[in-house]
Amino acid sequence: MIKNEVERIDGFLETLQHLSLHTRKAYKRDLRILLEFCNAHDIRHWQDLDGRQIRGFIAWRHRQGAGGKSLQRNLSTVRVFYRYLNDLKLASRNPAQGIYAPKSPRKLPKALDADQATQLVDIAGQDILSVRDRAMLELMYSSGLRLSELINLDMGNIDLADAVVTVSGKGRKTRTVPVGRYAVNALRHWLNERSKLTHEHETATFVSRRGKRLSPRTFQQRLKQWAIRQGLASHVHPHMLRHSFASHLLESSGDLRAVQELLGHADISTTQVYTHLDFQHLARVYDEAHPRARRKKT
Repeated sequence: MIKNEVERIDGFLETLQHLSLHTRKAYKRDLRILLEFCNAHDIRHWQDLDGRQIRGFIAWRHRQGAGGKSLQRNLSTVRVFYRYLNDLKLASRNPAQGIYAPKSPRKLPKALDADQATQLVDIAGQDILSVRDRAMLELMYSSGLRLSELINLDMGNIDLADAVVTVSGKGRKTRTVPVGRYAVNALRHWLNERSKLTHEHETATFVSRRGKRLSPRTFQQRLKQWAIRQGLASHVHPHMLRHSFASHLLESSGDLRAVQELLGHADISTTQVYTHLDFQHLARVYDEAHPRARRKKT
């Protein structure tokens, strides 16, 4: 790549001063990688780069171990860079236009099985913090709450008579979700004890030993401690209880739309990931129920 072509990158980066330093560094890194590819393949002018070579660039990056998200970012950077070159009449086309990176395989969320979830939430301690923690874990597992929804839950959003809570989710969208009887009982126990830690003007349902709204970090630490004390080997994080709620509900009901509503997912494709978690259960049901799948008893 001749000197003038390298300088085009510097000129392009100068136009990005309105962006954050982190973003500018990402653009620079991506273009340096593209430059390395061009030098290795004897491409001497930006005008010479075409769609076939961009596909080769993506394949080259993929062989280096770049994942789908990195490749998508690489392509996005090339498109923006070539729009800059097109505006300056330094290139007549945008070779990355219409080319897409392979999608990254979707990671399945980890979930506890039903016995593990019961083992975790079944806290026997009667001290005030144990009572609070059991109420939080029971509610999160019972209603599929996000950590932020649990922490931000106010007293006025709980209706134990009707066994529902109203939470504010992503995008400040509110939804009302049912609360199971174990969680209702745990909440009643906690609410009877809560006044010992805080004053009547505090709106937060779950408070720290200092009487203020519990922080997400404190909840994470308490959950980690309880997972160890309750004998769970795997690392348990807050979202795992939400995943467990979703997978167990789908396993029992098969109603994807209902699970979507309860989780507060705007797009059902987000909920569909739980159908993969449920596959082993469905396979067992098939083996036991389908007349052409059942094994003969010996």
